[in-house]
Amino acid sequence: MPLSSELTLASSPRAAADARRWVSDVCHRLERPDLVECAELGVSELVANAVLHASAPFRVRVRGTASHPRIEVIDGSTSPPVPPAPLVGDNLDLLLTFGRGLAMVAQCAVAWGATIEADSKIVWFEPAAQMSDEGGAEWVIDSHDQPGPEPINDDAVEVRLLALEVPLYSSLARQYHELRRELRLLSLSHQSDYPLAGDLTSMFANFERQFPATFGDQVRAAETGGLRRVDLTFSMMPEASPIFVTMTEMFDVADAFCRAERLLSLARTPAQRSLQNWLLGELVHQLGGATAQPWSGPSGASASSASQVG
Repeated sequence: MPLSSELTLASSPRAAADARRWVSDVCHRLERPDLVECAELGVSELVANAVLHASAPFRVRVRGTASHPRIEVIDGSTSPPVPPAPLVGDNLDLLLTFGRGLAMVAQCAVAWGATIEADSKIVWFEPAAQMSDEGGAEWVIDSHDQPGPEPINDDAVEVRLLALEVPLYSSLARQYHELRRELRLLSLSHQSDYPLAGDLTSMFANFERQFPATFGDQVRAAETGGLRRVDLTFSMMPEASPIFVTMTEMFDVADAFCRAERLLSLARTPAQRSLQNWLLGELVHQLGGATAQPWSGPSGASASSASQVG
């Protein structure tokens, strides 16, 4: 089982115990037995909190890096958790006896926080080697501000992505979203340890700005309509071409980091990589004046089966 795997939890009292055993195994496989105690305490509190106050499905997974592993508990609620008020003096003793909750997570962590997704919530923490006797780590709010697209003028080029495989693209988009989040969290929590994470986060934001809103609108319409293949048409500025060349290389570097477990995220599958290379290659070629070529990748569906959206 790869380190970046995840565990699906039952909505039952045994969920916390299952999560404790799982994260203990992860810490040992990372050769970080010093983190086991805080990892078990923190994940137990997060899972118990999710089962009591949120909705299924419940999952636990490990992300981050081998040096700074991050344990995440995902539930089906989009309601943000309420971070604990600072605790001092006798209140700490009371906390250790009754209702430990999120304050216990703060004491077990070197960093912790939450991400609210469109259909779920992720509460995460990086386990400490020793539990804090005081209030613990501060709460980090992870928000992904979607960058606005670059303005389009009369120099824009019409681009056509023919026979795009919608389910495969959707899976690639999820993988990209998670990689983007990994870099963002590293830049938030460990900027001094991973200065490149901030630079890469900026690069990814610039990459996203090159895609007009109509691109995402057409993809979402195809997903909603249950289409397997779709033809997309939109306009882009020619100046975006070097960005796509650079990002093609950067995605390969990110895959190598994931496979070497320097990033505890999932690398792209071969099919996802093929689709992304085709997509970025088409953008570069068409912005340079070439004719659109349809996707003819792993699924084997013909270009004639595509539907037009937009």
